[in-house]
Amino acid sequence: MTHATKPVNRVREYTLLLLLASLWGSSYLFIRVGLETIPPVTLIAMRVTVAALVLLTVVRLQGHSLPRDKGIWRNFLIQSFFNSFGAWTLLAWGQQYVESGLATVLNSTSPIFVFLLTFLFTRHEAVPFRKLAGAVIGLCGIVLIIGIDALHSIGDQVVAQLAILGSAMLYGYAAINGRKFASLPSTVTAAGVMVCASLVLIPASLVIDRPWTLSPSLASLVAVITLGTFGTGLALLLYFRLINTLGSLNTASQSYLRMGIGVALGILLLGESFSLIVGLGLVTAMLGVMLINLPERRKKAPVS
Repeated sequence: MTHATKPVNRVREYTLLLLLASLWGSSYLFIRVGLETIPPVTLIAMRVTVAALVLLTVVRLQGHSLPRDKGIWRNFLIQSFFNSFGAWTLLAWGQQYVESGLATVLNSTSPIFVFLLTFLFTRHEAVPFRKLAGAVIGLCGIVLIIGIDALHSIGDQVVAQLAILGSAMLYGYAAINGRKFASLPSTVTAAGVMVCASLVLIPASLVIDRPWTLSPSLASLVAVITLGTFGTGLALLLYFRLINTLGSLNTASQSYLRMGIGVALGILLLGESFSLIVGLGLVTAMLGVMLINLPERRKKAPVS
């Protein structure tokens, strides 16, 4: 039986998309600070564990409970690989060997992967040429923001570069797979995904990094706690909501927005210079996002 759905308040949802981009755009900074004294697997294990504790608290305060169906938990585990422990571990590992500019360019390709996966396999959303053009234009904007020079090192550290691209591809599939949880509250979905990620990464950290032998700095610990609370817990609440309200293609487009926000944070907080090329790149990236996110025109009913 079908039921009418409430109309989407696009102004509100795109405001939340901007907030999500801000949270994930700042995560590169926190990952960089954390990696100074904490190895990748342990860093991501701490990130998802903090997020799981925050989200479980929110679930309880809302009066919800975690599902008991084994099939749902199996899907949580799959989603946690694509959206968290698989993608984030690849990204954190790759960032040890790849310049941040190149890493940003490579990791901003997830909307293209969403488009290709949708066009070639799932066909769960309309995939007009306009959306592909938006994805390509947005990527061109990111190249302008980061700088053409950042691409000169492509070919070095090929494995690390492929790892970061692999992370972007996993993000892309996660946006599509996340539709399976439309019937669940976003808090429950986010909590379940983080619990599964924690159950995988905590044992992996104990075996690989032996965290009891580490001496993390206070700055790294604060960075990871902030990353887990806001850049993961709160961000995932927004992420699963937006997949249901804006769709996977539109939600994935925040990868372009978060790069522009990262540049803005660098200018405001770190005193980085703002050039004409950077400004052009920001405008180009925003144009790409607009092309991806513009709603489809409804066909007029024939007049009888």
